[in-house]
Amino acid sequence: MLQPKKTKFRKMQKGRMKGNTKRGAELSFGSFGMKSLGTDLITGRQIEAARQAITRYMKREGQLWIRIFPDKPITKKPAEVRMGKGKGAPEYFVARVCPGRILFEAEGVPMATAKEAMRLGAQKLPVLAKFVVRPDYVEK
Repeated sequence: MLQPKKTKFRKMQKGRMKGNTKRGAELSFGSFGMKSLGTDLITGRQIEAARQAITRYMKREGQLWIRIFPDKPITKKPAEVRMGKGKGAPEYFVARVCPGRILFEAEGVPMATAKEAMRLGAQKLPVLAKFVVRPDYVEK
């Protein structure tokens, strides 16, 4: 009896995010950053909550860059609607994040302030993240 051919991909409409990030893994703008350690979808609201937490702790000193953008629409159908009749309306937008992706960057604040601000911002996100420093950074 012939075995069915094993395919690499399963039929799955939402797709899978495998492997590490292909771009956005290096600090480009600031001296400090928050790097993702996991894979997840981050909503625009979560990004905004993290941004507010970081800027409040930094007391609006220095500069902050957001390196991810929610560009994937997530659709939903209303409750108690029958099957069929097409796809639902876009409910919210998400950013795909894989391990190694830089989420936020900061510049113009002391290292201790940036580290605590990034820790507070990471608590608002559904993915584990770590604090990273530019290799050529020199404390002033």
